[in-house]
Amino acid sequence: MSQSQTQHHISYSRVIHLSHIINTDIPQWPGDPPVELTTVAELEQDGYYLRRFCLGEHSATHINAPNSFYNSGVGIDQYSAESLIVPAIVIDICPAVAINSDYVLTIADLLAWEKQYSKIPASSVVLLYTGWQHKWFDQNAFFNLDAKGIMHFPGFGKDATQFLLNERQIVGIGIDTHGVDPGQDNSFAINRLVLEQPRIVLENLTNLDQLPPQGTTLAIAILRLRGGSGSPVGVLALVP
Repeated sequence: MSQSQTQHHISYSRVIHLSHIINTDIPQWPGDPPVELTTVAELEQDGYYLRRFCLGEHSATHINAPNSFYNSGVGIDQYSAESLIVPAIVIDICPAVAINSDYVLTIADLLAWEKQYSKIPASSVVLLYTGWQHKWFDQNAFFNLDAKGIMHFPGFGKDATQFLLNERQIVGIGIDTHGVDPGQDNSFAINRLVLEQPRIVLENLTNLDQLPPQGTTLAIAILRLRGGSGSPVGVLALVP
């Protein structure tokens, strides 16, 4: 049966926002344009209320597209609707991060998760809960810069990411920090690994502590920006 003929049934008991509210004071990656919200029509004067907004494609809770790292990569407008409804698992590394803010996900972490639950399903998105979402309202804590200006926050390790892509055939990754790459890595190695194909990279997620380790379905609402290198997203978690 072709994919178009397959019927998908999603059962859920709760729906949870995994996206932060966008405001002008959200943590912004160095060099990104500031968030601007400008009123252009007032209810009393114009009969309706309207604002203009401006923000970078990789601001707030967002998805990265392959063309943000590869000249031949597709833009966010080329992601199919079907590819944005995906099952997700959640791996909690908060205890390790509490000891080491530079902690990266390892293959051992993945195997330990599988021993406790089950094999990581193919075609799923792996969400990494680091606890960093709770630092969102403190930009200094969120980026955690040292005296040399180097950021320190957790992320995906290279070996673990390759294992997920090659051995588990996942379709994407997500995290509650500003990057799937750990803060010290300015090469964007993890982004590059995942985005060699039009897979999913979600950053600045929140409420991951409200999700079970497995069974959640994500609905990722992109802005279909022509040739976009990414997009702010509204991510909904459908929890069984």
